[in-house]
Amino acid sequence: MRHVLTALVLVLVAACAPAPAPVSAGDQWSEAPVSAPPAPPDSPEARACADEGGTLRPVCRMQSLQCVVEYSDAGRACRDGDDCQGDCRADVGAQGQSVVGQCQASSDPCGCFAVVENGRVEHALCVD
Repeated sequence: MRHVLTALVLVLVAACAPAPAPVSAGDQWSEAPVSAPPAPPDSPEARACADEGGTLRPVCRMQSLQCVVEYSDAGRACRDGDDCQGDCRADVGAQGQSVVGQCQASSDPCGCFAVVENGRVEHALCVD
């Protein structure tokens, strides 16, 4: 019986131990995103992106390569997506609230934001 109690105490102590330190980014089980290799500047994807006025770069948590275009109206006040090159966005807030948003800075889809349509927050979205 004594050995059973000792084993039980050891199991409980082990369960209360702090979590192990994160593994290195090179480990296959790491939670840290591993950057996608950059596309060669002369690749068809990079050329097509440059033709659109963008740059091919890693985005979001998965660091997938996407063509990101910077918008010239970034930060301008808006009340609807029709007022912008991209979306009209606001900080995440109550759905249906009347707001003045800002034109998004680029086509990078990542982050948390609320979409503004007709001067109201339509929905919030988080993309990672």
